[in-house]
Amino acid sequence: MAGPRPSPAGQEALDRRFMAAALRLSRKNAGRTSTNPSVGTIIVRDDGAGPMIVGTGVTAVGGRPHAETEALTEAGELARGATAYVTLEPCAHHGRTPPCANALVNAGIARVVGAASDPDPRVSGQGYAILRSAGIEVVERVLADEALEQMAGYMIRSLRKRPEIILKLALSSDGKIGVEGEGQVAITGDIARREVYLMRAEADGILIGIGTALEDDPALTVRLPGLENRSPARIVLDRQIRLPDTSKLVSGVDRVPLYLAACLEADPQRRATLERAGVHFIGTETYGGEVALPELLEDLAALGMASVLVEGGARVAKAFLDEDLVDRIVLFGGPDAIGEEGIASPIDADHIPAGFRKLREMRFGEDSYAEWVRP
Repeated sequence: MAGPRPSPAGQEALDRRFMAAALRLSRKNAGRTSTNPSVGTIIVRDDGAGPMIVGTGVTAVGGRPHAETEALTEAGELARGATAYVTLEPCAHHGRTPPCANALVNAGIARVVGAASDPDPRVSGQGYAILRSAGIEVVERVLADEALEQMAGYMIRSLRKRPEIILKLALSSDGKIGVEGEGQVAITGDIARREVYLMRAEADGILIGIGTALEDDPALTVRLPGLENRSPARIVLDRQIRLPDTSKLVSGVDRVPLYLAACLEADPQRRATLERAGVHFIGTETYGGEVALPELLEDLAALGMASVLVEGGARVAKAFLDEDLVDRIVLFGGPDAIGEEGIASPIDADHIPAGFRKLREMRFGEDSYAEWVRP
């Protein structure tokens, strides 16, 4: 940048400020960038009158173009001598387009501030190395923890070959998640439900068991004005293909994909009927009479899913917990009790598995919210 350099403390504060803005920007396309993470890039220059944003970019829907390319295009010649803030290490491998690290070099960027490093072996450390070899100043790990949390799905899929699993439950004041035979029971209020829709909008998939599908007949979509097209794929654990073709899940397959995890021995006529309706099937292995979850998650990762929101019910939630497959726990708490006839939750705020740390607590009207993550 052409302006005078601030003090080290002042520069650090500026770097954190603009990286926080880049992280907020990166959420714009979360859940819509296929196998790539949703990355944010902000280009800032100072010609003596203070820092000014001259270009912004976020990974495009589908994963291309990358955020750096978008931001450089917007900045044009103003990128020369400027600082680029990137939430993930710029890519270093050649695909159909040149690496983003080279694009930053060719645009004349003078300084790059990065948040998270990329675990992809084609990139890890090499993106920053390209920048440094070109004489660009590189500052790493600015708000790295925040970036890693935001891109946990991409990181977990890259390292563990499965999606990030987010277990979400709504609990009554006496620790119940519903009532057997009563279908959907409203535990939280409208504000909390809107927050759930936002969580869905940033996920690649929502997963439930066939029991919840039969009991509640949910649609599992995003029902917020302007975000209806952000509904992720729905996944149902349905070994014997019991889902009715008249269900809300099936009736919505023309708008939102639906996958059934079914075993090979299931009724072929039921499979054919639902396939004609547009339902996709994932052939599943079984273990102890249940869907083999680790193998299923490998298949979901192969489909490009990096984050899956597990929404129900108690049996499915317990299965994921017992298999040690949960990466994030989100508990909403309503103000009212259900009573002895309620279905007990397999987990509550006082019984969080070892290895998780509490990340945040919030209030949504009368409802509570708490979130735990695995480091």
